[in-house]
Amino acid sequence: IPVSALLLAGVGMLIAFLGTLGCLVPAPGLSMSMAEGDTLISVDYEIFGKVQGVFFRKYTQAEGKKLGLVGWVQNTDQGTVQGQLQGPASKVRHMQEWLETKGSPKSHIDRASFHNEKVIVKLDYTDFQIVK
Repeated sequence: IPVSALLLAGVGMLIAFLGTLGCLVPAPGLSMSMAEGDTLISVDYEIFGKVQGVFFRKYTQAEGKKLGLVGWVQNTDQGTVQGQLQGPASKVRHMQEWLETKGSPKSHIDRASFHNEKVIVKLDYTDFQIVK
């Protein structure tokens, strides 16, 4: 085994160990897989497909609340659904997957777009709202 591989493995184990002790805090804007689940993030989204007239907003709000996320969801004039998610990164990732693959029972998702992702210090919302 090359020395560089052993060194890399050792550094990875040290990072994992220090992460479990709470010694490592990711710098703003950087993602560390060990600490990412606890980092608060905000991400905007837009969902394309048959997502209006199929209770997509209602199901999105319910799923967001179930996960403990805050933010909003609304229909657009272009026939898409857009909004913003905020919460722990691991929960936001779960919601992003839900938005890409599941949605409401009668919806048909063609594509999901996520943008403006950033680490945040505090949540901007107190609930998950449907915007009319």
